[in-house]
Amino acid sequence: MKFIFILLVCFVSWLPTLSLADDSRLQQAFELHQSDLQVEGTGRVVRILKDDTKGIKHQRFILKLPSGQTLLVAHNIDLAPKIMDLKKGDTVEFYGEYEWNRKGGVLHWTHRDPHHRHVDGWLKHNGRTYQ
Repeated sequence: MKFIFILLVCFVSWLPTLSLADDSRLQQAFELHQSDLQVEGTGRVVRILKDDTKGIKHQRFILKLPSGQTLLVAHNIDLAPKIMDLKKGDTVEFYGEYEWNRKGGVLHWTHRDPHHRHVDGWLKHNGRTYQ
């Protein structure tokens, strides 16, 4: 019985490190000014920005996370398809790399790495995966 309890405690203590999927981990990353973190989550589109077409092209939009934190998504549309039907109020799931900034952070690497040196990311919108 004691062995099972120890295993359970060990498992529960590892849960936060297994995935950065929950909103509280993103909020913590923002508060601690952390960057270069693989994160997963869901947000609601609160603003769609003009695509950045200088150099590598990026579709840009801002998500509001359940915590209230905002997150700028910079989705590389030279390497991945653009979400053409994206609109304010839509829900977007994401997996990518978080970079801190004072406005909430930036999410990038939401695509496959053609050189296989970085973890592949993705966006999900209306049942379709973009990577």
